[in-house]
Amino acid sequence: MADSVLYEVSDGLATITINRPEAMNAMNTEAKVALREAVRTAAADEAVRAVLLTASGRAFCVGQDLKEHIGSLAADREAGTGETMSTVREHYNPIVRALTGMPKPVVAGVNGVAAGAGLGFALAADYRVVADTARFNTSFAGVALTADSGVSWTLPRVIGPGRAADLLLFPRNISAQEAYDLGIANRIVPAADLAAEAAQVARALAEGPTLAYGALKESLAYAAGHTLDEALDKEDELQAKAGASQDHAIAVQAFIAKEKPKYLGR
Repeated sequence: MADSVLYEVSDGLATITINRPEAMNAMNTEAKVALREAVRTAAADEAVRAVLLTASGRAFCVGQDLKEHIGSLAADREAGTGETMSTVREHYNPIVRALTGMPKPVVAGVNGVAAGAGLGFALAADYRVVADTARFNTSFAGVALTADSGVSWTLPRVIGPGRAADLLLFPRNISAQEAYDLGIANRIVPAADLAAEAAQVARALAEGPTLAYGALKESLAYAAGHTLDEALDKEDELQAKAGASQDHAIAVQAFIAKEKPKYLGR
């Protein structure tokens, strides 16, 4: 992986750290490619049972690196092409698809501002641990762009379509407390404790019933676009698979024995 994104696996937990603190973790091409490959690697690695997505410095991610972006736009105008905006298809979409689609839980440790695509990455996680100094901003309309990085799908599902439209049409900074009230943040912690708390949450999930977590992700995503009857059929299908897992047998045996289960992730 490039230095702009750090990747580490320990005891079933993959920690992915966006590492451009000098640029508030803005996404230049190198960082976008590195993050895409890191997330894909974590998704495909059967030894990884949970993922922690976080960042170094005082920001989580402020979205697109506009300094690089303005140069790319100038090159497009000179060449008569529109290659710059292909980054949505080539980078942002694959990152969000991998985060939301991997059959294992993803925790976002939001250490600072999450704006634009950075907000999209945070919303693509299954659980968000947020520093009390963090803030969120949709940002897109502020630079005459529409939503990307899945925000048009994730944001209204988290906070409702009316509030999502308000935040997208009139971008503003959202405090950690307001993010919690809206449902964007699952847990707020003191900034000094963010790294430890986010790692603890992610570690607990890495030690849990991975197949069940993956099925829960699939079930929630499926239900968002299907009828109740279809969702019930999907629950039946997924529950049959979960019920046949080793972890389910371990959980039942541990319950009877009044012991804490030690899951295998299969």
